[in-house]
Amino acid sequence: MRSTRDPAAELAQVLRTGPFHLALRTALAVRGLPLQRVQHRLAARGIRVGVTSLSYWQQGARRPQRHESVKAVRALEQILELPDGSLVRLLAAPDAAAADSARTAARSYRALLDVGAAVEELLAGMELPADGGLHTVGHHERVRIGAAGELVGRASQHVVRAHRDGIDRYLAVHHGDPGCAPEGVEVVAYENCRPGRIRRHREAAVVVAELLFDARLRHGDTYVFGYGFEDGTAGRSTEYVRGFGYAGGQYVLQVRFDEAALPVRCRRFSQAGPGAPRRDLADLTPSGRHRSVHLVDPGVRRGILGIAWDWD
Repeated sequence: MRSTRDPAAELAQVLRTGPFHLALRTALAVRGLPLQRVQHRLAARGIRVGVTSLSYWQQGARRPQRHESVKAVRALEQILELPDGSLVRLLAAPDAAAADSARTAARSYRALLDVGAAVEELLAGMELPADGGLHTVGHHERVRIGAAGELVGRASQHVVRAHRDGIDRYLAVHHGDPGCAPEGVEVVAYENCRPGRIRRHREAAVVVAELLFDARLRHGDTYVFGYGFEDGTAGRSTEYVRGFGYAGGQYVLQVRFDEAALPVRCRRFSQAGPGAPRRDLADLTPSGRHRSVHLVDPGVRRGILGIAWDWD
């Protein structure tokens, strides 16, 4: 049976009522323009917007907010033959999905890291969803400490679940110890992913890496991938911490020491945020043969988990 819906009427309706992402998606469908062609037409007007950003806009995973992004939306109105201001107007008021997202938003990087402002600066131009569209199911992280006590590197085996359609990447942040040279840090993709854009902030010793999946996930899909950072550029390390913007999922942290540099004491801890009192303190005893300590949290809460150690 043929659909009785009038595409033109449907587009006119959604341009009046919103939300923005549905109006954009409907306009693209009615005009029959794939995202790659839209990107090329924007580029011809001197406007650079990635296909990924356009995809996020039409999914509702990200809303164009920066000046250049709003400029792109105005150009889209012309490319899609829409009334002037029809899409920009819908950006003025957040839709219901955006409001729900704001109520359940993750803690910002500023609330989790001393260098959170630097991380957010690096992310500003990457046009990624605030939460990445993913929830962590399980995360096993292995940290290696070298013969001079330095953080040699870390590797992660990560299991995630998508909570919206179209997710095809993950954002990883590496914060080096004092003295870290970000330009010397290598991003490694071990399994089911590959490096995308990489941003570095020398003053804050931060590297932000985009890891591109081998598949585009649908809502509810799980995905397993492995990645790491090879560092070794800083001095002696005394702790490793990880911040969690969202609750849920199992986290395992394992720290392994070189036989030439064994700490005299190790302990786990948690914090509500940088500078907050450390709580849940517990001594950890390194295993003899493998020279490693670990912690396991079956269901993380928003905040910070870590392991600290003392040298002789």
